[in-house]
Amino acid sequence: MDSPVVIIAIVIGAIVVLVVFAIVMRYFGMYIQCVTTGAKIGLVNLIVMSLRKVNPSVIVRSKIMATQAKLHKLYDISTRELEAHYLAGGNVPNLIRALVASNRAHLNLDFDTARAIDLAGRDVLDAVRTSVYPKVIDCPDPAKTSGTLDAVAGDGVQLKARARVTVRTNITQLIGGATEETVIARVGQGIVQAIGSTGSYKTVLENPDKISQTVLGQGLEAQTAFEIVSIDIADIDVGENIGARLQADQAEADMRVAQAKAEEHRASAAAREQEMIAKVQESRAKVVPAEAEVPRAIA
Repeated sequence: MDSPVVIIAIVIGAIVVLVVFAIVMRYFGMYIQCVTTGAKIGLVNLIVMSLRKVNPSVIVRSKIMATQAKLHKLYDISTRELEAHYLAGGNVPNLIRALVASNRAHLNLDFDTARAIDLAGRDVLDAVRTSVYPKVIDCPDPAKTSGTLDAVAGDGVQLKARARVTVRTNITQLIGGATEETVIARVGQGIVQAIGSTGSYKTVLENPDKISQTVLGQGLEAQTAFEIVSIDIADIDVGENIGARLQADQAEADMRVAQAKAEEHRASAAAREQEMIAKVQESRAKVVPAEAEVPRAIA
C-alpha cells in the first residue's frame, strides 16, 4: 500500500495541475487571439493583469483593435500604457476607437492628448466625431428652457428669436476649453446685442441673416472647445411694443406728478385763504374794543 505521504503528494499535485489547467484554459482563448492577430500579449502577462485588477479582455480587445488599425505605426501604444490608463479610470476601448477615427479622418490627435481628454471626463470619441461631422446646438437650449431670446430693437419693438448654432470640436482647445453652455450663452448675448443695435425691427425681419453674420464675426468661440461653423436664425416673432408701453407709462407718471403738484398748489392756496380769513377775524376783534371806547370818549 502506498504511504499517506505519497497519497497526499499525489492529491496536491493533482490539485495544482487542475488549477494550472483552469488558469491556462481561462486565458488560452485570449492568448490565441493575441497570437493570431499580432497583438503581442503573452499568456503570463494575461495572468498578471488579473493580479493587477485589470480586466484582460478589455486590454486584449483594445490592443487587437489598435493592431488591426495599424495604430502602432503612428503611436507608441504599449500594453503597459493601456493597463495604466485602465487603472486610472479611463475608457480604453473608447480611447482606441477615437484614435482610429482620428487616423481615418486625418486629424491631429496624438495618443497623450487623447488619454488626457478621456481622463478629464470628456468623451474623446464624441469629440472626434463632432470634429468630422459638425453638431447643431439650439439656442436657447430647449432642454433647460422653453423660452426665446428676447431683445428690443431701436424703435422699441420686442423680437423673440431662436437660433441654431453649428459647431465642430476644436481638438487643440478641448482640454480646458469651455463647454456648450458657454457657447449658447455667448451666442444668445450676441443676438440680443445685435438686435438691440438695429434701428428698426423691420430691418431684422427683412434680413435676419445680417444678425447671424454680425454675431458670427464676434469671435464667440474663443477659449471654448468648439469652432462655430454657422449661426442661423431658426425663428423670429414680433412681441410687444416695449417702447410705446414705456412712453405710455412715462406719460402716466408725468400726469400723476402734475396732478400732485396741482394738488399741492391748491392746498397751499387754501391754506393762505384760511390764513387771510384768520387775520380778518383778528382785525375785527381789535376793532370792537375800539368802538366801545367811542361813547365813553363822547361822554
